[in-house]
Amino acid sequence: MSESRTRIAFLGPEGTFTSEAARKAAPDAERAPRATIAEVITAVRRGEAQLGVVPIENSIEGSVNLTLDELAFGPPGAYIRDEVTIPITMNLLVRPGTKREAIRVVRSHPHALAQCRLWLDENLPHATLEAATSTAEAAREVADGDDAEASLGPRVAAEGVGLEVLVAGIQDYPGNTTRFAVVGDRMHKPTGADKTSVVVFFGEDRPGLLLRILDEFALRGINLTKIESRPTKQQLGEYCIFIDCAGHVTDARLGEAMRSVHRHVKELRVLGSYPRADEVREAPPETDTDASYAQAGSWYAGLIDEVEY
Repeated sequence: MSESRTRIAFLGPEGTFTSEAARKAAPDAERAPRATIAEVITAVRRGEAQLGVVPIENSIEGSVNLTLDELAFGPPGAYIRDEVTIPITMNLLVRPGTKREAIRVVRSHPHALAQCRLWLDENLPHATLEAATSTAEAAREVADGDDAEASLGPRVAAEGVGLEVLVAGIQDYPGNTTRFAVVGDRMHKPTGADKTSVVVFFGEDRPGLLLRILDEFALRGINLTKIESRPTKQQLGEYCIFIDCAGHVTDARLGEAMRSVHRHVKELRVLGSYPRADEVREAPPETDTDASYAQAGSWYAGLIDEVEY
């Protein structure tokens, strides 16, 4: 895919952390900001953009549920094909001249507010927290408001609308990092340092089913880097399981694991196979290499040739 002909949608407007991730993912692509995560992924499904960038996980607050739900429950046509990580520095942004003691409202994206929860409780205990669709949109709303308002976001969001940084680096924990999913209509080709994301819908509830699913990966030496449950939205107490695992869908051992899982559950949905941002290559055990699976397949085919029909 040539970047000069690529259009990339992202959670905007310009000045968000996601806009920075989009620039890192495709520096020369035509940029197409969208107001919500759903609109970004829909743009990819409809062919309005070849790529879309949305936040999927933060080191402090965890998964971005809106992204997981849109990929898991939305229509087909969008896969994670890459991931980008960005270090996150949260700043308290205000109109010039605003004093901290005057602030009564703090606006930002819900994940940004959550990443600064402890600082806000200690330093602005009387301020009301209000959600915005993005950090940049929150900054714009504060710029159009009054001196009793502030927002949380990157420094670039302040620069774009005439705000200033009153307090820098107010995230609750050091090393704050967000992982962004780069979405396209096809999965990425294997690179040798890959990750695959799936969601499992159990269907019939029976004892030991989760253990059996996890065993399918463990028996083939596949490392699971993330396991998380989410409601299926069908009925109370019914959950699906999101799994990130090392490897690519084209790997023989991962393919066999997924085929086995597929037999046991109502639905197995693949959200994407893509290069790992950390570029870690996890070598399989000798018994689980592609060559060993090919050899076993040849042996079995030869055995079947000896059967009389």
